Amino acid sequence: NYALYYGPNDLKVMSDVEFAGEEVQLDEIIPLGGWLIGWVNRYGTVPIFQWLSNHGLGFGLIILILTIIVKLVILPLTYKSYMSTAKMRAIRPEMEAINQKYPNPDDAMKKQQAMMELYRKAGISPMGGCLPMLLQMPILFAMFRFFPACIDLRQQKFLWADDLSAYDSIWDFGVNVPLLGDHLSLFALLMAVTMFFYSKMTSSQMSDDPNMAGMKFMSVWLMPIMMFFICNNLSSALSYYYLLSNIFTMAQTWYIRKFVVTEDRVRAEMVANANKPKQKSKWQQRLEEAQRMQEQMQKQRR
Repeated sequence: NYALYYGPNDLKVMSDVEFAGEEVQLDEIIPLGGWLIGWVNRYGTVPIFQWLSNHGLGFGLIILILTIIVKLVILPLTYKSYMSTAKMRAIRPEMEAINQKYPNPDDAMKKQQAMMELYRKAGISPMGGCLPMLLQMPILFAMFRFFPACIDLRQQKFLWADDLSAYDSIWDFGVNVPLLGDHLSLFALLMAVTMFFYSKMTSSQMSDDPNMAGMKFMSVWLMPIMMFFICNNLSSALSYYYLLSNIFTMAQTWYIRKFVVTEDRVRAEMVANANKPKQKSKWQQRLEEAQRMQEQMQKQRR
């Protein structure tokens, strides 16, 4: 008791397939990702992509428009993340002063409390830079799963790529190179280069703390190299999308840094937040309670 399906790996076609008059949800075998990433693709990426393709646009232009739409959707999160980073950079002198005031490891609780008070006055959330980035991850991973699984890209040409669903080889080595394969993908190479320059742009804003050297190395060198090796054997449409995404992100970052989140504006907003009466957060209340308990334990030991 079985049935065979011979047809395109198309989400719309496969969702209507029935076996013995019963729906079997055959479209679920298309690798669009897990429940969250798959949901983003099924109800976001795929409908937008199909709507654009129904208008007779070229797939290179469709991917460009899709990239712009994604960037506009996550723009508020990008701005919030950059604003938090700019504030952290602005209060760096105050943070260094606190570190010098509490060099003793026994005063770690006092130093943490002083940091939290500084964050409160500056209007900074400790998760302000990380949370927006985490919220963007489902969309970024959705693109990673969508392009290799998109049947519409099969045998579609764009620039030097003969098939957007496969890699765009510009140099066949003739031998298999470990981790790299037997070819060189130009879109993957360009994507890695733009990722390197964007990482250089953002790393210049990082602290000169020696502890940050490892993170700088990972963001500037390791990540672009890793992404190149990963994307070299994947869909050229995916590498093309990441290439466009990196270019738009660099332009976006430059514009925000130059005209929107200026140092004067960040300082003015921090002064305004410092003058506003604010209640202590539950985290800060628990931190103060932990500090009081620590001080009592130290007194008992004495």
